[in-house]
Amino acid sequence: MPQIEQLSRRTPKVSVDELLQGFHPSPRFGEVSFASYRPDPKQPSQAGAVASLKDFAAAVDHKQPTGLRRLFGGRKQADSRAGIYLDGGFGVGKTHLLASLWHAVDGPKAFGTFVEYTNLVGALSFRKTVDALSSYELVCIDEFELDDPGDTVLMSRLMRELADAGVKLAATSNTLPGSLGEGRFAAVDFQREIQVLSDQFDVVRIDGEDFRHRGLPAAPEPMTDLDLKRKIHNDFSGRVVAADEFTDLVKHLEGVHPSRYRQFIDGIDVVAWHNVSTITEQAVALRFVVLADRLYDKDVPIIASGVPFDQIFTPEMMAGGYMKKYFRAVSRLTALAREGQKGEAAA
Repeated sequence: MPQIEQLSRRTPKVSVDELLQGFHPSPRFGEVSFASYRPDPKQPSQAGAVASLKDFAAAVDHKQPTGLRRLFGGRKQADSRAGIYLDGGFGVGKTHLLASLWHAVDGPKAFGTFVEYTNLVGALSFRKTVDALSSYELVCIDEFELDDPGDTVLMSRLMRELADAGVKLAATSNTLPGSLGEGRFAAVDFQREIQVLSDQFDVVRIDGEDFRHRGLPAAPEPMTDLDLKRKIHNDFSGRVVAADEFTDLVKHLEGVHPSRYRQFIDGIDVVAWHNVSTITEQAVALRFVVLADRLYDKDVPIIASGVPFDQIFTPEMMAGGYMKKYFRAVSRLTALAREGQKGEAAA
């Protein structure tokens, strides 16, 4: 028999140390390395990116002592850039390379998405986040979001203060919403948004085929609620299944800070949602996107009844300012649903 739990009854209490311990690559990138990255021989910039990142990792591990500079916030030596930015289209391995950099560096370090860092600031306060991260050797920021002006200003300020404290920074970013499907790069947008920090970043371009033109994978047909209950009991014996009414779960998320979503799904093997319905409120949808990301990070299969996941957000959301977030969430939820319902590995 499966062990049945309900996420809608979970309210994790997480300490500052526990929050920071979660800032590491997801299990999908838990063992990657520069050696496991396979550059395309037709794209020499990919091998060039590996070489640049290896040099950057060596600079992090062997930088000069910065005690007084850290204490008084002085700038680093002119020949030592504060950061490195990986500039490339979707599907060229930016996250793989960023995680490989994190694994290659010895000292205290953090790896998280842009959203996870903004959530950390929301949970701790800006000053406490700066204090917590200033002792780190390296901070990696994946999917720096150029479509959220307020959070971009917040993150630019955070990066500036960390750089002044001697912390090395590495980042990737998404494209602006209106640029989806164009296969364009985002270095100019990134440098503009981080303003005074831009001259402290080396930009490493990674060419390659843009896979956005594939479109979204087909969402599997939702199960009936009766079939869903049968599948829970017949197919997941000995596993922990989080089974919730979708509306109860979505409402419960209002009381769980997104910075705690990693711990929120700890120990869950499978997610089962009864009567999935379209989310119509933007704030609710954005919280749900974070949950989708954390489920995808941990590769938690989903089975569900109700509407298919390509209808979980309204058409207006899918065409609006946060369309990049929603397309990513639909793609990831669909992959996890295909894994849960059809046994296909989520790519």
